[in-house]
Amino acid sequence: MADQEITLMKGNEAIAHAAIRCGCDGYFGYPITPQSEVLETLAAEKPWETTGMVVLQAESEVSSINMVYGGASTGKRVMTSSSSPGVSLMQEGISYMAGAELPALIVDVMRGGPGLGTIQPSQSDYFQACKGGGHGDYHLIVLAPASVQEMADFVDLAFTLAFRYRNPAMILADGAIGQMMEKVVLPPFKPRRTEEEIIKECPWATTGRVGGRKPNIITSLELRSEEMEVINLRIQAKYREIEEKEVRFEEFMLDDADYAIVAFGSAARIAKKSIEIARSQGIKVGLLRPITLWPFPTKEVQKLAGQVKGILSLEINAGQMVEDIRLAVEGRVPVRHFGRLGGIIPDPDEVVEALKRSF
Repeated sequence: MADQEITLMKGNEAIAHAAIRCGCDGYFGYPITPQSEVLETLAAEKPWETTGMVVLQAESEVSSINMVYGGASTGKRVMTSSSSPGVSLMQEGISYMAGAELPALIVDVMRGGPGLGTIQPSQSDYFQACKGGGHGDYHLIVLAPASVQEMADFVDLAFTLAFRYRNPAMILADGAIGQMMEKVVLPPFKPRRTEEEIIKECPWATTGRVGGRKPNIITSLELRSEEMEVINLRIQAKYREIEEKEVRFEEFMLDDADYAIVAFGSAARIAKKSIEIARSQGIKVGLLRPITLWPFPTKEVQKLAGQVKGILSLEINAGQMVEDIRLAVEGRVPVRHFGRLGGIIPDPDEVVEALKRSF
């Protein structure tokens, strides 16, 4: 396949192809709908024969995240993917990785819950992804793709950010983005890093004895409270730097808007159609799409509060991101939520009617 060839594929398939091309060293995962095509595509492509990438189906999600933990500790580009209940099982390992400050990629293709729920699309993992679903004071860097192209593009971006800040990163996609088929241009192949390059780029990694140097020890354990506080303060300072430098978002028709919709993923795609309908009826509305759900575009939402008469949070859940919007707005304008549950995707006309009812 030529580097710039336009291909038709599912979002999950794009994740897999991008991982191979972006120099991923290892994938460890377990099948669960609606993201099983990630593992299936990797198994079909056999990258271990071409790039040396390890692809392993673990016996469970708990095993897979701990394999990622081990691979990340050596400075390798490693990843896993799952869906909502599977990511719940990974939360202890994710917290350990955040505490050990290890870079890795976790892909969550969301399905409806709570519990086993449904295999249909949802956005109800926002809390789990953005609020530290495991224990402790930690954050993941969370990217929310709204297209198959972004599914491919965000693999390399997630790895870049993860290694830049020594922090796990997550691609949080709803099941619709994972399963839909669209045109995509896959990224060019990156050469795999040599062991010498890994040692140079990741001096913290545990790579065994090199030139008489003692191996690094990777752990999230510190029994001395004073030292644990120092570690936590350093991590919190890192989070503040990420919040300052890595916020990403898209604006759509906000210049003259009287009202704003804030939405991510497939909900943002629906919002754009709803905006067309609303404007045809004389309602000036625009869209703010958070691309990074953490760090959240708080400052941009604050600006909206000084521009519009009201904000509608459109989510395929019972209302999760709306909490961050309300915190940013601080009561200056009304903030309402509209969403569907159980794996039902809102219709654009429903969104327009919700906008009319809300303001």
